[in-house]
Amino acid sequence: MDTNSSRISAADYPLSTLERAHRAIRCSPFRLHLLADMRTQSVSIRAIADSRGIHNRYTLRPLAEFTAENELLWLIQVGLLRREVDGQGLTDSFRLTPLGRRLVDDWTAQGCPDQRPSLQDQLYNALNRWLRLPGWLQS
Repeated sequence: MDTNSSRISAADYPLSTLERAHRAIRCSPFRLHLLADMRTQSVSIRAIADSRGIHNRYTLRPLAEFTAENELLWLIQVGLLRREVDGQGLTDSFRLTPLGRRLVDDWTAQGCPDQRPSLQDQLYNALNRWLRLPGWLQS
């Protein structure tokens, strides 16, 4: 079997899933640089929280560790991230999922824009987070 055809089929996502993922990251306090780093390595919450997040170009403003983790957990629920696991269980580090890699690939192809959310994006994202709607209702 051709590896390209299996890779393409594994990367096929419904349009509503891709839109929800793009919206979630646009509405998050994180910058594309964080996702790009997560593509090649796991990133610890300590590198994201407080002023380290600004220094590492992961955030535009300092985030408390609790806030950063809450935002990262939402991106896990959307399907963009996963928690890193070691021999003793879950760690405080995060990595991209295949959907997250697809999003980074899409943005890289567009010249890596740092996109700002529209008011509609913010409303949809807030409703999705609050109601935890099933995927087919989140478009």
